Amino acid sequence: MVLSAHCSELFQEAARFIHSCYEELKLSQEEQMTRLEEIQEEINQSGTYTHKGFEVKHGAKMAWRNSNRCIGRLLWETLEVFDERHVQTADEAFDKLTHHIQFATNNGDIRSTITVFAPRKNGVDPLRIWNHQLIRYAGYKEETTVVGDSASLELTKMCEGLGWQGEKTAFDILPLVIQEHGFPPKLFTIPKEIVKEVPIIHPELRGIAELEMKWYAVPIISNMCLTIGGIEYPMAPFNGWYMGTEIGARNLADSDRYNLLPSVAKLMGLNTKSNRSLWIDKALVELNIAVLHSYKEAKVTLVDHHTAAKQFKAFEKKERDCGRPVTGNWTWLIPPLSPAATHIYHKPYKNDIVTPNFFYQNDPE
Repeated sequence: MVLSAHCSELFQEAARFIHSCYEELKLSQEEQMTRLEEIQEEINQSGTYTHKGFEVKHGAKMAWRNSNRCIGRLLWETLEVFDERHVQTADEAFDKLTHHIQFATNNGDIRSTITVFAPRKNGVDPLRIWNHQLIRYAGYKEETTVVGDSASLELTKMCEGLGWQGEKTAFDILPLVIQEHGFPPKLFTIPKEIVKEVPIIHPELRGIAELEMKWYAVPIISNMCLTIGGIEYPMAPFNGWYMGTEIGARNLADSDRYNLLPSVAKLMGLNTKSNRSLWIDKALVELNIAVLHSYKEAKVTLVDHHTAAKQFKAFEKKERDCGRPVTGNWTWLIPPLSPAATHIYHKPYKNDIVTPNFFYQNDPE
């Protein structure tokens, strides 16, 4: 009875996806019906079904298009998809992940990329990665302070428990922690030569360089579950490229992350004793100018938030022209710097969840 209900629900999800996917790819009604018959038979026999290669590729692109928190969806059709569902071991997976880093980085000319590994089956994840992003800095708790990224404290402890030792600097790159079903998590060191980092400098404020800030080139999200037509892919790391404010107004600026605004304000000679001096705002703008300038100097792809908002406006028009409603999470779409200067701030968006999509999931066990 339970299996039957599961099979029925899975087929409905599959049918919705196949219809949308095949319509968008301009495949015939006959091809749709034939494929659905194949899927129905496979679900009846095994309780699940297997996507064809082109279904995974287009489904992953659709998932990006449907990501309500992403402002950069205009280029969803350009996503490079690596289908690695055949990979079975942590060691093989690490090879594919290093390839992803190299391919996506592309010497700074960043390519939007996703690598899809084996699907969840009967509640079992063949492979999982513990890292939030493939590249992330470690965080060390030292009495009342944190060295490095406080968002990484827990994973850093785990890595140390597995035998890893960082240099205890503010920008130590964490190893990858990959878990193969039936085995304990395994540690893999990312080769330094494939990780591109950008030192943060300022076109006018020389003191910024003395803060020795830097950030990595490519944000590769690795802990979300890709869901296509009812099939869940628990390990499918993906990336676009950074919007400047993600680094300059969040990662480096947040008080519970690197908290560097007071240091920037100090070198600027600002009055930090009164909020009415707007020292936070002044420091925030200059830090973001530094990030934009640094990535440009390093020839690494980065978009400013005003350009990103204009691109999102173009995305909205394109979707309307295709007859698709635009969904979005307003609190994530507005940039953290000067949001009211963008059209997004003044528009409501329905935060309806449309699949295919990416979903948060529990940490592996």
